[in-house]
Amino acid sequence: MAKKIIKFPSELRADPLSKDWVIIATGRARRLETFKKEKREKIIPSKRTCPFCHLGKKDKPILVFANGKKIVAKKFPKNWTIIVIPNKYPALAVDKSLQERTEGPYKRMNGIGYHEVVVTRDHQKSMGLFTVAEVKEVIDVYQERYLDLMNEPFVNYVSIFHNHGSEAGASIFHPHSQIIATPVIDPDLNRAISNSRKYFGENKKCIYCLMNNWEREQRERIVFENKEFLVICPFVSKTAFEMIISPKKHLPYFERISGEEKKYLAEAFKEALSRLYKALDDPPYNFYLHSAPCDGKNYDFYHWHFTILPKTATLAGFELCTGIEISTIEPEKAAEYLRKQ
Repeated sequence: MAKKIIKFPSELRADPLSKDWVIIATGRARRLETFKKEKREKIIPSKRTCPFCHLGKKDKPILVFANGKKIVAKKFPKNWTIIVIPNKYPALAVDKSLQERTEGPYKRMNGIGYHEVVVTRDHQKSMGLFTVAEVKEVIDVYQERYLDLMNEPFVNYVSIFHNHGSEAGASIFHPHSQIIATPVIDPDLNRAISNSRKYFGENKKCIYCLMNNWEREQRERIVFENKEFLVICPFVSKTAFEMIISPKKHLPYFERISGEEKKYLAEAFKEALSRLYKALDDPPYNFYLHSAPCDGKNYDFYHWHFTILPKTATLAGFELCTGIEISTIEPEKAAEYLRKQ
């Protein structure tokens, strides 16, 4: 006799990879439409004061693209569509020595690395409004810079991320992404790598592939799917409307993506961001890449992916002290709502 499952006002869900728990607080659930009606100040700063609309002689381009093609330029050509420049206020700086040292129980080293800004041309057109070709150009730039930075001295990890909206940490309104290359691997990725390695060693399977295959069978949390990629609202969503863009094939290294795969990734990205734009009326969000580190070690057991995290709630005491996020929307309902956009 099957055991009866009692409907409960909330649910704890565990991520098999990170071992994180989240609370899906269905008893406190908001109506999906209320996210779209949420009031946000949409003040568009003038182009006159925008630093990315007035790149001058002091700003030396690292990489320039014009309508999907890389061009060689020491200055800023009039027809540029994406440009990469050094961050004026970098978190890390280029140097020749890490100067690692210890002080009692503590360890420190020089803040060596690279901090770059990927600027798209239009002052206010966010990626949620891009065409597939425009998104593909952004991905081309990400890959180009990744391949260059991974070969620089002391670089073991390349972080690519995008902040959209002031609530998501974008200090400049003009759309842009950032790339930071560091000698250390971020703790969240480190933990995912450790658990992926352990699972692969015990089961001879990739945990990400297992989850992707399960999602394709269940169909509940898939927002969009094409030949090469899945867009999923993950079973353990840390925020309402969180999405993951994951390759269907087992691919550990983002930088090795082929030209054909980039076309499908661009389509998946465009679908994810445009649906989010329509569903929540252009909400603030962050997205970031998790890929195998570039430190020369073998990470064939890992599976790269992008994560999109809309800012739909504010972290409070419980989340901060426990590390357990509370989401008021079931990912199944979020995915269904996004599919309809």
